[in-house]
Amino acid sequence: MARLSMSETTTFRWSFDEDVTRYHAAGIQAIGVWRQKLSDFGEVKAAELLEETGLEVAHLFWVGGFTGSDGRSYRESLQDAQETLKTAAEIKAQNVIVYSGGRAGHTFNHAKRLIRGALVELLPQAADLNVTLAVEPMHPGCAGGWTFLTSLEETLALLDDMGDDRLKLVFDTYHLGQSPDVLPQIEQAAGRIGLVQLGDAKGPPDGEQNRCELGQGVIPLGELVAALKAGGYDGYYDVELLGEDVETIDYQQLIDHAKGAYAELVGPTDAS
Repeated sequence: MARLSMSETTTFRWSFDEDVTRYHAAGIQAIGVWRQKLSDFGEVKAAELLEETGLEVAHLFWVGGFTGSDGRSYRESLQDAQETLKTAAEIKAQNVIVYSGGRAGHTFNHAKRLIRGALVELLPQAADLNVTLAVEPMHPGCAGGWTFLTSLEETLALLDDMGDDRLKLVFDTYHLGQSPDVLPQIEQAAGRIGLVQLGDAKGPPDGEQNRCELGQGVIPLGELVAALKAGGYDGYYDVELLGEDVETIDYQQLIDHAKGAYAELVGPTDAS
């Protein structure tokens, strides 16, 4: 059953416990956990608070950087990911978001070898812990050091190469929905999506992400969600809002607006 999730990046200035208690009070069904906030609050306390509220964890954000684009070595990034998968299991996260890292001077083929090598090591652990690895492609206008995967086709090709059911993709409407070529592909790809993130924009990114409230931009959210539904996607819809167009908006207003947009696009939450 489709469920509404809120990413902690949306409420950037709130603490972990504020996010959990306020999302729960607003009738949000799940949370996208940001590792920094989780660490600041404490993982044991966080797991207890999540259990108390019944808030599901749609994803844990993030692991990766296997190409060295963030200054870490391949082995350091891999070890960090291995520890993070244990944390994900402790808080019962359904997905762990994975970014490959930027090309960082590598050839494209070598960059692909690095992400594949990391996934080969991580996927058995993910299976043991009952966690899904969800690889996220990004719009080329803001992918930068995050990832060299910038299209649905590239990401699906990686999933094909790996051939493991524990590996899926993140379909972020902000990143992928700005390409008119993506709509015809969604229905067939829907079964390989571990998480949908809802974002809108008034134009393509130029270096940094700049999202606006859902339905206020140019991304065809209604068509995208309809295609996802037609393909059988019935998982989390995680609202991720960040950038200049939303940073001055009251967080409760963002949450209320997102709930209304979700109801129109997907359907009412259990608490609606």
